[in-house]
Amino acid sequence: MSKRINKVTRSHNQEYQGQHRFEHWQIDNQVYFITARCRDRFPAFASESAKLVFWKQFDHYTTEYRFVPWVTSLLDNHYHTLGFLYEGRNLSPMMQRIHGSVAKLVNDLLVERHSNFWRDAKGHEYFDGAIRNEKQARLAYRYTMLQAVRHGVVSDWKEYPHTRVNVSLEAAIRRSLEINAFLEGVPYKRYQRDS
Repeated sequence: MSKRINKVTRSHNQEYQGQHRFEHWQIDNQVYFITARCRDRFPAFASESAKLVFWKQFDHYTTEYRFVPWVTSLLDNHYHTLGFLYEGRNLSPMMQRIHGSVAKLVNDLLVERHSNFWRDAKGHEYFDGAIRNEKQARLAYRYTMLQAVRHGVVSDWKEYPHTRVNVSLEAAIRRSLEINAFLEGVPYKRYQRDS
């Protein structure tokens, strides 16, 4: 069964200067990998109070917009999350609410405000990827879970309080296969190399 994909972009033109324009895909009943980094790699979440602001807003809006995080990791200047979204149309407003509220509240804690808190040089505030299959889900889960280890913060991810595992990998995979929550049939070059 094919899934309906609603593509959202800032322009109606699919290409810009010969390149495919960046877009967000809104898909119902879908596993997503989402990541964002503070502009210029600014360590906005270096303090515990800033991290707590992120978690409060993230928990509130993921619940409101029915995104079920499987695993999430927050470091000093970026975060990754992998989870299940019930309604694709909720992706954009969820991200707007999380990012807008976090930027405002964390900026209130900083000595000097950080403008364009999330936006990179190309104007992107976050990346979202629709997970294609079990293999990609397993890779994204492990990648997210091990962020603090990869960045040298801890030697075991369990020691880092800002990596949260909400759903075990095996339970998440099993349920996703049962309800057809992967975007099968749409190739993703990065994971085709050694399929």
